[in-house]
Amino acid sequence: MTIGASIFLIAVGAILKYAVDVTVSGIEIQTIGLILMIAGAVGLLIGLFLLTQADRRRGVVVDDRPVVDDRPVVR
Repeated sequence: MTIGASIFLIAVGAILKYAVDVTVSGIEIQTIGLILMIAGAVGLLIGLFLLTQADRRRGVVVDDRPVVDDRPVVR
């Protein structure tokens, strides 16, 4: 899940939890909003963790080949 999708889930969940006052038979809209907010927060934490780990995995390339200078020496 991307960071943008996580923020979207948090926003939709907050809207359902705090702004919607509709009652549906058999479904608690506020509970669905809370579940979406939790899923978005977990996705955001995992996404940020993976983003920081990707920076650490980059290796340093070392070129340890000997330098050969084939130019003639001019005196």
